[in-house]
Amino acid sequence: MRREVDIVVNLAATTNFDERYDVAFNLNTMGAKNVLDFSKVCAKLKMLLHVSTASVSGEKGGLVLEKPCCMGEAFNGTPGLESLDLDMEKKTMEERFIELQAEEATEQEITLAMKDLGIQRARKYGWPNTYAFTKAMGEMLLAQIKGNIPLVILRPTIISSTYKEPFPGWVEGMRTLDSFVVGYGKGRLTCLTGDPQSILDVIPADMVVNSMLVAMAANANQASDDVVIYQVGSSVSNPIRLNSIQDYSQIYFKKHPWIGRDGKAVKVGNITWLSSMASFHRYMAIRYLLPLKVLRLANTTFCHLFEGKYSYLRKKIKFVMRMVELYEPYLFFNRMYDDINTENLRVSAREGGIKTDAFYFDPKIINWEDYFMNVHIPGLVNYVIK
Repeated sequence: MRREVDIVVNLAATTNFDERYDVAFNLNTMGAKNVLDFSKVCAKLKMLLHVSTASVSGEKGGLVLEKPCCMGEAFNGTPGLESLDLDMEKKTMEERFIELQAEEATEQEITLAMKDLGIQRARKYGWPNTYAFTKAMGEMLLAQIKGNIPLVILRPTIISSTYKEPFPGWVEGMRTLDSFVVGYGKGRLTCLTGDPQSILDVIPADMVVNSMLVAMAANANQASDDVVIYQVGSSVSNPIRLNSIQDYSQIYFKKHPWIGRDGKAVKVGNITWLSSMASFHRYMAIRYLLPLKVLRLANTTFCHLFEGKYSYLRKKIKFVMRMVELYEPYLFFNRMYDDINTENLRVSAREGGIKTDAFYFDPKIINWEDYFMNVHIPGLVNYVIK
C-alpha cells in the first residue's frame, strides 16, 4: 500500500453526538493523526482528503467561513479560560477512566460516565457535543503536523438520504434530522424546543460523495502549505427552514400513516414549538410528568390497568427529553456555512470538462418539497424503520 497508494481518504469516524469520550477521541482525533502518519510514508502520495463536519465551528452564529481550525482555539468566549490543550484532554480522559476502574464501576456505569465527560468537555470549550468537539480537535492536529502533505478537508453539513444515486432515498441509519422525522411519524414527538424559522443546513449524501471526487481531481498534486477547506451544504445557496420540514412530514404521514404495534394508524398533528428550555420543562411537567405521577400511584393498586399506559408515557418522555438535550443547538440554528471554495470547485469542474450532470453537488438543483415528500421520508420508512 505504501508503494502504490496515491490518494488517501479518511472517512472513518464515530458520529454519535454523545459517544464515550475515550472512543470519540481515539477515533475522531487520534484516528485522523494515524491516517496522516500513514499518508506521509506513501511514496506516490498526491493528497490526503479528510472528511470532517461543518459542526467543527462550534455554536458561534453568523456566517461560518471556510477556515482551518487553529490549534488550541475555543469558541466559548469566556475571558481568562485556558486555551484548548489536546494533551490535557487526553490526560483528563485517561485519568477519569482509571478512576472509574478503581471504583469498580460496571461497564454500563463507565460508559455513562465517559459519555457525560465528553459532553462536559465539549460544552466547556464551546462545542455542542462530543462528536463536533473531537472532529474539531482532529482538524487542529492535522493542520499542525501535516508538513508538506497536500491536505484537503471537506466539511459536510447535515447529511440526508441520497438525491439520485445509487437510487433516490437511500440512507443507512438515522442522522440528526431523521430522529425528529421518525419520532413525529410514530406519534412520539408532539413538541419541540426551537425556532421554527431557523435554517437547517441539509445536503444529500450522494452530493457529498460527488464533491469529494471532484475535490480529489482538482487538488491532486497541488502542493501547498495551506489547508484547503470545502464546506458542502445548502444554507447559503438553497436554504430550508425547520417549519418547512415539519410541514412536509405532516403532509406525508397523514397520507401514509405509520401503523403502530396495535395495528392502528398513528395520527399526527401540529408540533407545539417552545421558545426556550424553561418553557419546554414547564410543558413536559404539565402534560406528562404530572399524569405520570398519578399513574405511578395508581399503578400500585391497579397495575394490570395502568402498566401499559405508564410504560408508554415513560418511553415518550425519555425520547423527547433526549432529543431536545442533544439537538437543541441545531433547533436554534443561527448560522450559515460559507461555500465560496465549494462554489469555485463547481465552476472549475464545469470549465475543466468534468461532467457536472454525473458529478452533481450543487444544492440549488434541489426542490426541497419534492425531495422530502418523495425521496427522503419514503427512504427513511423503507430502508431504516421499515
